[in-house]
Amino acid sequence: MAAAAGQAGGGPAPLEEPAGSAESVVTSRTPVPAASPGSPQQPAEPGLWERIGEGSPKEYLEKFVFPTLLPGMESLLHQAEKEKCFERKRTKFIACDYLTQWLYNQNPKRAAEPFTEFFSIPFVEQWLKDHPRPPIPLSLLLSEEQAALIIQSFWRGYLVRCHPEIQELRHWQKQLREEKHIRQRIQMFWARQEKKLHCRMEDS
Repeated sequence: MAAAAGQAGGGPAPLEEPAGSAESVVTSRTPVPAASPGSPQQPAEPGLWERIGEGSPKEYLEKFVFPTLLPGMESLLHQAEKEKCFERKRTKFIACDYLTQWLYNQNPKRAAEPFTEFFSIPFVEQWLKDHPRPPIPLSLLLSEEQAALIIQSFWRGYLVRCHPEIQELRHWQKQLREEKHIRQRIQMFWARQEKKLHCRMEDS
């Protein structure tokens, strides 16, 4: 009767629903598999996430991250003060490298092993082989005492070269080299020496 009423009114006839509903058809065609003991949903051994449970992110940070990371950050600040990072704009100290070295050596699994430097850590060595770093500028490697000696020696040499008598001597030496062709004489001298040495080796 519903189909007849639809045809009489000029509209399309409503579709008849199957015996079973859509939900029943889907559930009947796609059964839910039972979780096996080795599936990812139920790992055999309890790991980090099982120990964390359903706690909030705040509890995770307070229990697992901060107790390990905060002592490393404190040591990092002390080392940065020694390297005078808060006094200079540029230093050779790299905070990420120091923190990586500290966390690697403070690992409880490595309690009985000796201290390992940053560039001797296995994964760091492998990474640097594929991604080499540019060399550190010499200005960052020198200490304050070494840099002061270089600057003072250069300044003293400049003052000596500015003296009138030294200027006159340098000018005279320049003229002497130009007049007597000292470079050519030196080359001829060493050529004769090499020839003599070659003759002695052949005689021997």
